Amino acid sequence: MDKTKSHGHELKKELDALISRISALEAASTDREKKSLMGVLKVLAENQKHFVDEFEHLKKALDLMMVQIFKMDQAKK
Repeated sequence: MDKTKSHGHELKKELDALISRISALEAASTDREKKSLMGVLKVLAENQKHFVDEFEHLKKALDLMMVQIFKMDQAKK
């Protein structure tokens, strides 16, 4: 496995598929309790997708910081 490759896109696709399945189960359910449970599961999956986005942003920010630190270090030499 390539350690430099970002897996965020793949994970977001999987979460989108999961959210679609949960929505279908929620729509097909006739029981109020099951509909509520599907709603909670959907919110959890959507929040997980949001966390993946935020993690990708943090990784990019850290990469940019490291580049700047490297440039400053090289400028000192």
